[in-house]
Parts: sequence; structure tokens; C-alpha cells
Amino acid sequence: MTSLTKNTERSAETYSVRIATVRDAKALLEIGINTFRDTFASHNTPEDMAMYLAKTFKLEQLTNDLNDPACIFIMAYHGQQLVGYAKLREGKLPNGLQETNAIEIERIYSLLSYLGKDVGKTLMQECLDIARKRGFDTVWLGVWEQNPRAIAFYEKWGFTKFGAHPFLLGNDLQTDLLMKKNLE
Repeated sequence: MTSLTKNTERSAETYSVRIATVRDAKALLEIGINTFRDTFASHNTPEDMAMYLAKTFKLEQLTNDLNDPACIFIMAYHGQQLVGYAKLREGKLPNGLQETNAIEIERIYSLLSYLGKDVGKTLMQECLDIARKRGFDTVWLGVWEQNPRAIAFYEKWGFTKFGAHPFLLGNDLQTDLLMKKNLE
């Protein structure tokens, strides 16, 4: 387990991070459902949320992803409590990045009670470190256009918008902004 320390004017917290294994599937499934629901439920219908969660957060799919060398899950802990996670994925690149060596940050979430307490910062730094160690020169992600807090967070880290793509949440067709950061 890698320990990362953050110091802020509000408090001094220590978070540890580690790469998830298949044994972490149930814990990742639980935090994935909880953090997605906490982040987006108030902006979407209960029906669309239920449909999306049932389709996206399945133990079998998560286990497959954990066994896939193109996927990397990072778990963040405060003491023994899992407080956030991130997912990196190698693979298909969106328009505008085909000629790059890029990896996607597919998910980066923390528990609602840890928002603003640098869990995201810890996870982002680990994502960027892993991307560099694996030889990638660009990191990209999609973020819902109606999520200004997340957009501001990514901009603070040097991500810039380069496109958009559709994102289906239940029956609601939404738009994700595509953002990238060069690592060179």
C-alpha cells in the first residue's frame, strides 16, 4: 500500500492507495453504486438511475474488469475505510486522440462525506503517476456537462476540453465533455 499525505489549512489527513485485485470486487461494487448515486441521483429520475445502476454495476462485469490488464482500479483509504476509487482504462480512443498514446480515467469518485477533503486529489495524482510509469503521454476523461464541480477540478489539474460525446443514463441521453491532459 502506498501512503500519500495531504496537508491543508483545514486538517492534516493521510490517505493510502493501492491497486485493487479481484478480491476487492464486492467493496468496489458497493462504493461504485453509492458514490454514483450520491453524485447524480438528485439530477436524474429514480427510474433512469435504477436502470443505469442495474446495467453498469454488476459483480460479474466488475470481476471481468479487475481481471482485464487494460483496466486498473485504484482504491483510496482513510485508515481502514475505503473512501474513494478511480479506474483507468486502456483501449479505444475518442476522435481527436487517435494519434496519441493515451489512457482514460474512466471513473474517479469519493464518498460524499469526503468531497473537498483531497481524496480526489490523491486519486488523480496516483492516476497520473501510473499513466506516466506505463509510458502514456496523454490522459483523457469524460465528464457530464452539468457537473461544474468536477469540470473545475479537472481544469485545476490542467485538463482541457477537446470534444464531447453522448452518454446514456437510463433512457436520458446526456452529453459528456471530453477533456485531456498532456503528461509531457
